[in-house]
Amino acid sequence: MTLDFKRLLQPRSIAVFGGHEAGRVIEQCERLGFNGELWPVNPHRETLAGRPCFRNADELPAAPDAVFIGVNRRATIGIVEQLAGMGAGGAVIYASGFAESADDPAAGRALQQQLIAAAGNMPILGPNCYGFINYLDRAPVWPDQHGGQPVARGVALITQSSNLTINLSMQRRGLPIAYIVAAGNQARIDLADIARQLLADPRVTAIGLHIEGIGNVRGFEQMAALARARNVPVVAVKPGRSTDAQALTLSHTASIAGSDTATDAFFERLGIARLESLPALLETLKLLHIHGPLPGRSIGSMSCSGGDAALLADAARKHDVALPGLSNTDRERIAATLDDIVTVSNPLDYHTFIWARQDALEQTFKAVAACDFDLLTLILDLPRGDVCNDADWMASAEALMATARQTGRRTALVATLPETLPEALAQRLLAADIAPLVGLDEAMTAIATAADIGRAWQAPQARPLLAIDAGAQAQRQVCGEHAAKQRLAAHGVPVPDGRVVQSGTEAVQAAADIGYPVVAKATHLAHKSEHGGVHLGLASHVSVQSAADTLLAGGKHVLIERMAEQAVAELVVGITREPQFGLMLTLGAGGVWVELLQDAVSLLLPTTRAALQEALDSLRLAPLLRAYRGRPAADEAALIEALLGVCRFAEQQAGSLLELDINPLLVLPAGQGVVAADALLVEEPQPPSEVSATLPASPCSM
Repeated sequence: MTLDFKRLLQPRSIAVFGGHEAGRVIEQCERLGFNGELWPVNPHRETLAGRPCFRNADELPAAPDAVFIGVNRRATIGIVEQLAGMGAGGAVIYASGFAESADDPAAGRALQQQLIAAAGNMPILGPNCYGFINYLDRAPVWPDQHGGQPVARGVALITQSSNLTINLSMQRRGLPIAYIVAAGNQARIDLADIARQLLADPRVTAIGLHIEGIGNVRGFEQMAALARARNVPVVAVKPGRSTDAQALTLSHTASIAGSDTATDAFFERLGIARLESLPALLETLKLLHIHGPLPGRSIGSMSCSGGDAALLADAARKHDVALPGLSNTDRERIAATLDDIVTVSNPLDYHTFIWARQDALEQTFKAVAACDFDLLTLILDLPRGDVCNDADWMASAEALMATARQTGRRTALVATLPETLPEALAQRLLAADIAPLVGLDEAMTAIATAADIGRAWQAPQARPLLAIDAGAQAQRQVCGEHAAKQRLAAHGVPVPDGRVVQSGTEAVQAAADIGYPVVAKATHLAHKSEHGGVHLGLASHVSVQSAADTLLAGGKHVLIERMAEQAVAELVVGITREPQFGLMLTLGAGGVWVELLQDAVSLLLPTTRAALQEALDSLRLAPLLRAYRGRPAADEAALIEALLGVCRFAEQQAGSLLELDINPLLVLPAGQGVVAADALLVEEPQPPSEVSATLPASPCSM
């Protein structure tokens, strides 16, 4: 059920239950200038924060829009039930000791279920959370200090951690914050629900999330689609890259595609950019607040210092931000505004000949702004205001503001250190539609992120993820390589001609039928090459007989296959089942290089031809497929078709598929196709039907 909790987040009346914390909510409302009704409720006090108390909810003049409940957890449940019955707009549950409790988890979960039942259709935020601050309407349902100020429009920050939310509110970088919301245990309202509700407010320009865990995948899909429809970009910080790896599984693919990889794939699919730090989050939100997603990642950079220019160039390269060269026309136009000894380039070091001369600076800045960049940047670090005079530096800032106003170009001012961009100037720049960014790494991250979101929004909206039972699988069934390949072939994945045999004589006959050279493989090993289970390049009946005899000493069957031609590249293509997200395809450098190179990219299913091509292009081995250093070009068209075949197979078998590992997928020269040289398929055992029970063997028997 989708809850509408606009009344809670945009209240005209606020009731507070409790003592100390409830009183602090009133104090914060008064400090921020909330002009609605404030109703303290406490049966043991005459006044709270200087206001007369009501003894209970029944005495309230009306059903409140928002309620802060700051009493113990058991008393909370009764108050919630009473508020729900009277039609309150929603409540913030401050108390802890619910599902997050480590002392008695079962009791805590049971108590949280009681809380949910008591709330009925009334929205509740938490439990175990501070609440929210609406800076747009000066409405804080929040029992602590915070650093924000009222704004007319701005970004929303949504976290699970109340303390982290306080820290973010204390930023002095000029970021206009419209809402901060702490979700706590997310008993009824999760992060995606909150974001969807805030997307209904046209004053919200971007959303920043701090995510400890993704619970409602469908909710995130719906939220991302709504954000895109309303042109409100979403960025997220999610810790967890350093967690222990998943338990080892049979396939190589699972060893390089852990749950954090799936999270990355999920965010990329939705057009939600994942960031690594809170400073990067804040800087990216500033850029998105002013300019939204960028159409590309090319910038023009200006500074009066070669040192600054060099540092920015390195940071841009690190984050794949482009500093394109200038045309002759561009160079001539810019040079006309500068001294003859200045070398005109991008990044531009315009020296100090025009330093502190606002008119001259404007001419240069306008000349650079006329170039075809996605973003114009000026590096400027102001001196300390307490012991220095910044008038000369302000000439550059004023010139940049005039340039942005007159040209309408997307513009940013970049300070190398947070301390060298005063908050007052940052706010002036924001008012002039200039993004004030601090830190070269963070600034380049913000630019790259805004461009990534712009690119994601240009692609068609991704389809919903496959609906798969995420329950634990108690049993696993490994399908024989030959049988697995035949099933893949039925979906358009090319496989070598092969036979399963039980003796050396049968092996020799199979080789003669298939045609030399051939490969002999043990069928009882998952990773054959690591245990001597593969004999390559067998070109005679003697070598086939010998190999078969050797392999049959360890198992009952041997697979004889045609030896594939010389490949241009070897890839690994795998499918894993992720508990939260369903099936995930991983594509990367294969063969013996799979773990060593760790060159891989992952996509959640279902996917598209375009997404597969983009994933392939992102690999470090991509140049190897395209006539690298005189080598033949690979058959990329056949490779994409094979990948689509793998996806079709996986989607059809989604209910039972646990792992699929094709390693290597041999990519042959252009026009010669691809070959799945090895395949490992792991499934949930399927209950035998009346028909299948009469068959002599299962399709995965060999």
